[in-house]
Amino acid sequence: MLENSFKDIEYALRTLNETGARYEFECYDTSHLYNLQYFFHEGLVKPPLFIQTVFGLLGGIGPHPDDVMHMKRTADRLFGSDYRWSVLGAGRAQMPVASMGAAMGGNVRVGLEDSLWIGAGRMAESNAQQVRQVRKIIEGLGLEIATPDEAREILQLKGADKVAF
Repeated sequence: MLENSFKDIEYALRTLNETGARYEFECYDTSHLYNLQYFFHEGLVKPPLFIQTVFGLLGGIGPHPDDVMHMKRTADRLFGSDYRWSVLGAGRAQMPVASMGAAMGGNVRVGLEDSLWIGAGRMAESNAQQVRQVRKIIEGLGLEIATPDEAREILQLKGADKVAF
């Protein structure tokens, strides 16, 4: 069993903050957004927050369009302009959730870690195949893909030359 008490989370944040770490906050339900808001108000996490909302996993929020909209509205209310939003759809929800998230102005995450499928009854050959597919969707919506350098700037990442590994 994995314990994530507020005391343990606070300890991890204080310890990691000393390294200049940036975080991806995976939120599987609205309660996770409210927990994150607590640490944000305590000053233990700094904007821009990178919030990855996760849909379609057992025990978390579902992948229905209303669920995606609910998580986005809740994050908007709690964090205003202090966060960057991204979506992750698990299993067969991967591409539909990515499409909804992109259309709503969010970032997307796809890959074999989240889904083994590229379409109904078709196993994905690689992460690259899934990335190419979501790129077509995003560009089909008239949106642009960030370059790696642009993504680092958006997320205020320190870069590979400033980490100790």
